Amino acid sequence: MSILKVSSFLFFLQVVTILSAQVVHIPIGEKSTPDDASVKLELIARIQNYNYNVKSPFDFVNKHIDSPKSVNIFDEKNKFYIHSLEGYETLVLSLDSFKLLKVIRHSFGASDASLFLENTALGYSFAYKGNPNVFSGKPVESCFTHNKRYLWVSYYRRSFDPNAIQPSAVAIIDTECDSIVRVLPTGPLPKMVAASPDGKYLAITQWGDNTIAIVDISSENPSEFHYVKQFVVEYKLPLNNMDNTPINRDSDCGFCLRGTVFTPDSKYLLVGRMGGGGIAFFDMDSMKYMGTMWGMKTNVRHLLIQDGYLYLSANKPGFVQKASVDTLVKMIEAGQNTYSDWKGIYVGLGARTIDITPDGQYIFAAVNNESKIVVVRTLDMKIVATIKADSYPVGLAVAADGRKIIVTSQGRPGGGGNSVMIFSVAY
Repeated sequence: MSILKVSSFLFFLQVVTILSAQVVHIPIGEKSTPDDASVKLELIARIQNYNYNVKSPFDFVNKHIDSPKSVNIFDEKNKFYIHSLEGYETLVLSLDSFKLLKVIRHSFGASDASLFLENTALGYSFAYKGNPNVFSGKPVESCFTHNKRYLWVSYYRRSFDPNAIQPSAVAIIDTECDSIVRVLPTGPLPKMVAASPDGKYLAITQWGDNTIAIVDISSENPSEFHYVKQFVVEYKLPLNNMDNTPINRDSDCGFCLRGTVFTPDSKYLLVGRMGGGGIAFFDMDSMKYMGTMWGMKTNVRHLLIQDGYLYLSANKPGFVQKASVDTLVKMIEAGQNTYSDWKGIYVGLGARTIDITPDGQYIFAAVNNESKIVVVRTLDMKIVATIKADSYPVGLAVAADGRKIIVTSQGRPGGGGNSVMIFSVAY
């Protein structure tokens, strides 16, 4: 092949790559399709940090939007929380006006020593020689406990740990004053946090080494929260690279544990294995690993349970699926580990966070690679509506009345993301 042909071919590949990765910014007023769908979405407001020349009074510029990863809505207090991964901040915003109410910084100095009741936990140790409690934390995921009195926020890593191989932490925010009241050390690279419905336990799923930490949260006093167990899925991933040679922790993560949910009776904990596939089951009475259920699509990213069904998003295959929780539990108890009757639908590549309407009728899925939000009817697992989104939607939450969804679009090098979109929902 001639040099000219090779150059032309390489240019063609570059063009295809650029076109396939075009950044998407949708206008305020964007509506879902089809027009006659049973669910209709409209972009009514946005908070972003990529365009200072806005054309709508509902397109808010906020410099604190720096790769927003996830969102929590506190309807009763008329506010919501955005976790700004690269900004090391949690933003508190009004659910009515969408204006900024407060910025919670995830940065700690020597004067914050009272927030740390212990330096390490669960047998982990630091290679770092400085004060491990002087750092900034990258907020990833979060969940409420104690009737939304506390918001737990996981840190991808501490700022002195570029490879996320040393112990990280979770912050506990008191939502009455929107201030951090305790920082709890964890294992490496915690992502999902999930509370048991009975209010006894919180699970911290550690993407970094195939483990899940269980915290006793039965007290009303944050100073009394304490670890009671660490679950291991198959084996604990050894982390020997302490010289900070760059590694890719998005893939070098063992089973890359992610989606986490307790069954409604709080008897079982389910954890998605994003690397290698499957869903790990744990018995909360015996505090033991029961095994892994197979049969669903691979690359399980997010889990939720409602009305007797387990719903999941499978990231790379691009599916949303469901199965009966009771059926799965009975099978895993009987030593059967493959369920083949999953119901599901292809929603698009990069199916990330999913959430469900209060009545359980519709699932909303953030489809990262295709810059869209997809609405799935749970009765028959059919797509009923789709709406475009700013590039790289990743986090998503449905308001308590089902009339709003808030979606975060994570920033990426080269542009895109750095956006929080508020969609109205009509039925």
